[in-house]
Amino acid sequence: MTPSTIIITIAAYFAIVLLISWFTGMKSDNAGFFSGNRRQSWYVVAFAMIGSAMSGVTFVSVPGMVGVSGFGYMQMALGFIAGQLVIAFILIPLFYRMNLVSIYGYLEERLGVSSYRTGAWFFFISKMLGASVRLYLVCISLQLMVFGPLGMPFWLNVLITVLILLLYTFRGGVKAVIWIDFLKTFCMIVSIILCTVFISKALGYSFKEMAGAVSSSGMSRLFYFDDPDHPQFFLKQFFGGMFTLIAMTGLDQDMMQRSLACRNFRDSQKNIIVSSLLQTAVIFLFLVLGVLLYLFAGESGIEASGDTLFPAVATSGLLPAAVGILFVIGLVSCSFAAGGSALTALTTSFTVDILGTTGRTEEKVKSIRERVHLAMAICMGLTILVFNYINNTSAIDAVYKLASYTYGPILGMFAFGILTKRRTTDKAVPVISIVSPLICLVLQLNSERWFGGYKFSYELLILNALITFTGLMAFSRKAGSFIARQGGRNR
Repeated sequence: MTPSTIIITIAAYFAIVLLISWFTGMKSDNAGFFSGNRRQSWYVVAFAMIGSAMSGVTFVSVPGMVGVSGFGYMQMALGFIAGQLVIAFILIPLFYRMNLVSIYGYLEERLGVSSYRTGAWFFFISKMLGASVRLYLVCISLQLMVFGPLGMPFWLNVLITVLILLLYTFRGGVKAVIWIDFLKTFCMIVSIILCTVFISKALGYSFKEMAGAVSSSGMSRLFYFDDPDHPQFFLKQFFGGMFTLIAMTGLDQDMMQRSLACRNFRDSQKNIIVSSLLQTAVIFLFLVLGVLLYLFAGESGIEASGDTLFPAVATSGLLPAAVGILFVIGLVSCSFAAGGSALTALTTSFTVDILGTTGRTEEKVKSIRERVHLAMAICMGLTILVFNYINNTSAIDAVYKLASYTYGPILGMFAFGILTKRRTTDKAVPVISIVSPLICLVLQLNSERWFGGYKFSYELLILNALITFTGLMAFSRKAGSFIARQGGRNR
């Protein structure tokens, strides 16, 4: 693909995105930015949420992983469904009953101010690093495909990328995020299906032959029950997926901001259950596409695997130009939608949780929110430039691990609040929340030596939450039943 073709494709996509942002931002107020005025139809949110958890990294990584782990990722996807049920029937009624704008307001009501701030700061650090890494990876792709060939520097690439995010989220907020996620989901599904069709035709397969080739490829193994020490072991993947989903969706302001935009908690429950089933189907399509990509690469002599497989095949020139265009649309829609929703959630959490809105006028909150929004965009851009300066893949891996660690203490705090009636020492919560991930890090680094070859996988999140929960119990005392304040404080 030529840089001009890519630019035209991206420009057309963002023209639609900015149009959506303009319409959703008309007559928008602070409530519209933070929670969409709680007037969004559940089926619109459900379709939007199919792709809300998928970024550009997912778009290229999930197909590439079948070469190593087959369809083992589906074990985790089954855990995702179980996690969504917990969110739908435990967390959603609680958050709606308390009328929360930021979900971390629950921690203040239940545990105290220090717990509230701790949860908000852990989310802030995790989301800023995670969103910046995802955008860094797409900026690298755009630099190779567009900015580099045109002789433009990387910093200009980052500036344009962040400006686009700022433009379409500045007015519309979560309403814009939902409708752009809707567009993202549509683009992603169309890209997957059509790429699968084009590659199957290039391999000379009918639908039946394609299914047979996938099942006999040696890359379609679904369940791993034989080795409990292996990271792909079913129970690790299933329960790891379940608790990862609870933590990174149910206890993540970015993800829950969409569900809290529904009219009531019943609609929100419908949205979560329907979207979780459809997400599972989309993940399966990604894995099928991955097998076909490996088969095509093998026949065509393309030496690529993992994250480089999909880009290498799509832009190889051996397939119709439509495949390359579909790849660019899918990658850009996934990456920028995820970045935009993260920017909106960071703005909401920092404004509501860290700076506070209680006692401020509508105009004052709007002024603060707009300045925070701009500051978050600048911070994100600078973080991307730091990653580029480091230019070390291991550093990116370390950031992902750090981001996953930060959800353990949040999960432990919410579990303590919901499952017990005890009151913990609020001032001890920040210390416990820092010590717990450090203990997990030590265990992970030494697990093979200390535990007979055992390797931690996603279950490390559960251990992290359990350590936090135990620490909170150790500093707790008996108290009366906690009754969520009806109506709560409007954060």
